[in-house]
Amino acid sequence: MAIAKVWIEEGCIKTRLCEETAPEVFRVEDVATVLEGVNFSDYTDEIKDAAEGCPVEVIHYSE
Repeated sequence: MAIAKVWIEEGCIKTRLCEETAPEVFRVEDVATVLEGVNFSDYTDEIKDAAEGCPVEVIHYSE
């Protein structure tokens, strides 16, 4: 199924793993953010990999 929503909860430790895994979706500067205007369905595998690889498990998505 296509991903409809992606968000990052509080607690990010800024390892930049999400940005390295899916630079089209995530940006890490002072805080980690999900970029606006992204068609998440184009990056389903990358988003799932970023969420699964997050060491503090703060990346979430819904289908």
